[in-house]
Amino acid sequence: MNSLTASGAIATGRVRLVDIRQRSLLTARLRVLLLVGAFCLIALAALLRIAWLGLVQPPPHEQSMAEALLPSRGEITDRNGVPLARAFPAYALWYDPQALNDGGSALVKPASEVAAELTRIFPDLDPAETTRRLTSGKAGYIRRRILPEDANRVQAIGELALELPRETDRQYPQGSMAAHVLGYVAADGHGRVGMEQVLDEHLTDPATRGTPAALSIDTRVQGALEDELRRGMLAVNAAGAAGIVLDVDTGEVLALASLPEFDPNRIDARGQSLMFNRVTNQVYELGSTFKPLTVAAAIDSGVVTDLAKLYPAARPLQVGGFRIRDSHIIGQYINAPQALIHSSNIVTAQIADALGPDRLKRTMEDLGMNERPYIELPARGFPIWHKGKWPRLRAMTVSYGHGIAVTPLHLASAYATMVNGGIWRPTTLRKVAPGEAPRGRRVFKASTSARMNQLLRMIAVYGTGRHADAPGFRIGGKTGSAEKPGVGGYRRTSLITTFAAAFPMDKPRYVVVAMMDEPKGTAASSYQRTAAWNAAPVVGRLIPRIGPLLGILPDTSRDIDLTDLKPLVGDEETEE
Repeated sequence: MNSLTASGAIATGRVRLVDIRQRSLLTARLRVLLLVGAFCLIALAALLRIAWLGLVQPPPHEQSMAEALLPSRGEITDRNGVPLARAFPAYALWYDPQALNDGGSALVKPASEVAAELTRIFPDLDPAETTRRLTSGKAGYIRRRILPEDANRVQAIGELALELPRETDRQYPQGSMAAHVLGYVAADGHGRVGMEQVLDEHLTDPATRGTPAALSIDTRVQGALEDELRRGMLAVNAAGAAGIVLDVDTGEVLALASLPEFDPNRIDARGQSLMFNRVTNQVYELGSTFKPLTVAAAIDSGVVTDLAKLYPAARPLQVGGFRIRDSHIIGQYINAPQALIHSSNIVTAQIADALGPDRLKRTMEDLGMNERPYIELPARGFPIWHKGKWPRLRAMTVSYGHGIAVTPLHLASAYATMVNGGIWRPTTLRKVAPGEAPRGRRVFKASTSARMNQLLRMIAVYGTGRHADAPGFRIGGKTGSAEKPGVGGYRRTSLITTFAAAFPMDKPRYVVVAMMDEPKGTAASSYQRTAAWNAAPVVGRLIPRIGPLLGILPDTSRDIDLTDLKPLVGDEETEE
């Protein structure tokens, strides 16, 4: 019995020993697997890091090299990629009186002789002024933007004090074109005045300056606008001119010009004096161009339902101590379409009176007339606007464009709203991608917009806008001639003349506004000073130039249907 017990105990011990060995072996294997797994993870992490460094993140020296290859300031282009502003390396001519550092004269040759040699290289330098600068003992630029061949000629003079540092220069390849849109870059490297200032961060940030900033401007349209405005301004000896071409569905500005212009390549005292932007920063009483907006508000509110209704027009309208007159007697009684065609203050004021001050003011607010114009440019004029409750007389004078002063951009935006189906949108100088136009806000019913398109076309066919009518382009629009305010009242000899237009009126796509500041009566305008004779012809010449560029070809076989309105106006023609 004892021997059996002993043999069993021995067998049990052997089994336990085997179990312990097996568990130890299993534990060892698990530890080996864990170590192998850990090493595999470390190796994988190392491989991923190597891949990141080698394939995704460039080495530091490559990063700095890539950044060094970027221009110091990004490029600005038009909507089609045409460069409007770009940076490039250039030489400058710098005078350093301490160059010799020997306590003697800074120059080897006499200053007058050095100045004469510099004048032979740069004929526009003043020898006396250059001599004075060379003897002043003060360091500074003598000239910026030097061609390499001129730099070589300066070096040949042999004066160590004439240094030629390499600098990055800002160039505007189109010269003065769109100067008020672009602005310029100051000596501190930052933009001023225009989109150079607005886009300053984008243009200087290494992360974005390699990508050109595309504007909404079309250089072809911009060039045509500036050319026709300049031609019109010179023809009537105007003090200035302004204009804008606006996409009615997106709010994009295709062209914006203020004349006289400045050259951003050469900023001097005269250039500084011409930087004021007449389109966005100057407010004017824009006269009769407001009449269609008043009629649109009256139609939209249901105040005008019958366009055949007649209004007395033979006598001035007496409102308190104020008399509202027309420039000439139009007729005993006329209807609303005739009031627009003949540009009647008397009838427009009566329509505004029926509409009421509150509703007219609300419409003007919906059109943004009580705020600075909506555009990216930093210089935006604040309207002359009566904030409180409008009295009866103010509403009546505002109806025909007096008692309220806004920018031409306000007017262009309002006309775009009136013709595009009634939707107000902010204007922009940034290129808008297809389908990304802002939704805007509704101001007029679509039916009101359709009716106003007919009426604007009638003005160009029968009324004061006839000199803007170009065959096949179905232009519609309204003239406005307003006296400029001065000391003691309005100055009868100083006018602001405007023509606000849209085309083609059967499906409006663009608004065009042209303005003349203080035009004179000349042979070119048949010795007339009103908008019908100076601003309207500018638009009449411009649209045939830009229409085909914008995909609108002349077509004399189609037009907006005026069948229901023509009996109301007959075949009369008028001039403002």
